[in-house]
Amino acid sequence: MWWPRQNAPVAESPSKTSQASANGHGSASQRATRSSWAFAQLGQFIAYKARRVGVPVVHVDPAYTSQTCAECGHIDKANRVRQAQFACRSCGFVDHADRNSSRNIRARARQLWRRGAPSTAPPPPQPRPGAGRKLSITASDAPLCKPGTSVPGR
Repeated sequence: MWWPRQNAPVAESPSKTSQASANGHGSASQRATRSSWAFAQLGQFIAYKARRVGVPVVHVDPAYTSQTCAECGHIDKANRVRQAQFACRSCGFVDHADRNSSRNIRARARQLWRRGAPSTAPPPPQPRPGAGRKLSITASDAPLCKPGTSVPGR
């Protein structure tokens, strides 16, 4: 997902992590941790927060983002030297693997956005008639009463 604002966060589709779990990659404890997380709920949280501030959300396919060079676009499985290190076999670009992947996701999202991809964040809910902010009582406004007795007028 991508928000079209400078320095906005970028989130990779959680299906990539769940596919790794399904394929048996990682330790048993890692698979148990991943499978217990509700990825759909994470997506709902992101859409909710984006909707609250009026930011559109675009879903991006994360396929091959960890193997693609963010500088030259070369795709090769051997580009991932280690879990955390990316080194392009074509142009020699070296970066942290997660940073390189996030740059690829951001580039794909920008491309989708420029092509007119719709935002997947639903519109904000309409306020119900009569629903508004409730008044709060500060300590100085509260009526005095003895502990264990009810507040007068309630």
